[in-house]
Amino acid sequence: MAKLWAKGYELDAVVERFTVGDDYLLDAALVPWDCVGSIAHAAMLSRIGIITSHEFAQLKERLNEIISLYEAGKFEIQPEEEDVHTAVEGRLTALLGDVGKKLHTARSRNDQVILDLRLYMRDRLLAVADAACDMVSTMLEFARKYEFVPVVGRTHFQRAMPSSLGLWAGAFAESLLDDLALLRTSYEIADQCPLGSAASYGVNLDIDRQFVSDALGFARVQNNVLYANNSRGKVEAIALSALVQVMNDLSKLSADVILWTMPEFAYMRLPERFCCGSSLMPQKRNPGPFELTRARAATVQACLVQTLEITRPLISGYHRDFQETKRPLMTGVETTLGALKVCAPCIAGLEVDRERCIASFSREVFATDRVMDLVRQGVPFRDAYRQVAKELDSTPMEDPVENIRKKTHVGATGNLRLDLAAERLDRVREWTGSARRIWEEAIARLRA
Repeated sequence: MAKLWAKGYELDAVVERFTVGDDYLLDAALVPWDCVGSIAHAAMLSRIGIITSHEFAQLKERLNEIISLYEAGKFEIQPEEEDVHTAVEGRLTALLGDVGKKLHTARSRNDQVILDLRLYMRDRLLAVADAACDMVSTMLEFARKYEFVPVVGRTHFQRAMPSSLGLWAGAFAESLLDDLALLRTSYEIADQCPLGSAASYGVNLDIDRQFVSDALGFARVQNNVLYANNSRGKVEAIALSALVQVMNDLSKLSADVILWTMPEFAYMRLPERFCCGSSLMPQKRNPGPFELTRARAATVQACLVQTLEITRPLISGYHRDFQETKRPLMTGVETTLGALKVCAPCIAGLEVDRERCIASFSREVFATDRVMDLVRQGVPFRDAYRQVAKELDSTPMEDPVENIRKKTHVGATGNLRLDLAAERLDRVREWTGSARRIWEEAIARLRA
């Protein structure tokens, strides 16, 4: 197989296997993006007179065919092809001869792969955002359903103050909405077109970078050609930073559910259809989805650290090291997407034991509320605190449901203001729908 970089010698087989690694497998996800990027690039080359309109039509037809083959599961990248770029160009050259050889004019695999990854990121980050929105919706629905089901709030793993399942679920809804703000920022940073930066220093042809950017539905051109290449790994790390926050929230949520579904707590039960069993102990019903989510949060954090460390010591310009940032990006994206998609139905399916939650309360949980009662009567806070601390065993036992209902300041158990989170969610959904429409319509026009 002829290499795109071939110089008349044959690469050592061991070196080739090492340098290719699993890149050709990872690149399978980039096939449609490489093709639509190539259609836009070919359209630009035709526009500036490097190829004829007929040659462009031939390239476009064959590139669309490759996308169709990919969608049918009939386009595979071979190890000897190294990557998606060689596989696509090889197919075009085999079909079109010299016309296929013209396509790479004015671009390098350096800016080509960045473009492919930006297109991939636009698609997958919006998929993550949509799944995160669904998770927020699930948490809000759970919060509304169990708004006044009391549970013992904890600090340091110790019994602290009255809380509620509504407060708990609402907290995760709001936290995920903050994560979505980070996802949106990472999307907007990725939404800039790097093509035309070539190997970091541009080309001596009068290419039209804005035309390509517009054709692909990007928000803007990534202006500085050196920065376009320097940003490889950086943009991926920004996206992974947002994904880490999502996974950390899901990890904390999972830890809570695992604790509360223990028989010793039994605040809630995970239906059997969501539980893994034991090969030895027939009675076991294990919260496997939540355990794996908790563990995979560490995987996504590792992807972020790996990406940051790969890019940290490099000087400006392209380096083969960048190849190793592709795997952690894809792993982080797909892991987060998978976790969101499994956690939402599991949370929605939780069966809450309201009476068990109420029965878990004991008088010391109301100690802080007793302090505030004394403060309301005019006792200085510090004196009230000491008085209650000396008389913990005589702290009045309250009705937990009544207790959580009467805390009505903004954000407390009796006034969750779930409508605020719902309004934020609506705005995020409007953004994701609009963002996807913009580039899907652009690509549809490009392929037509």
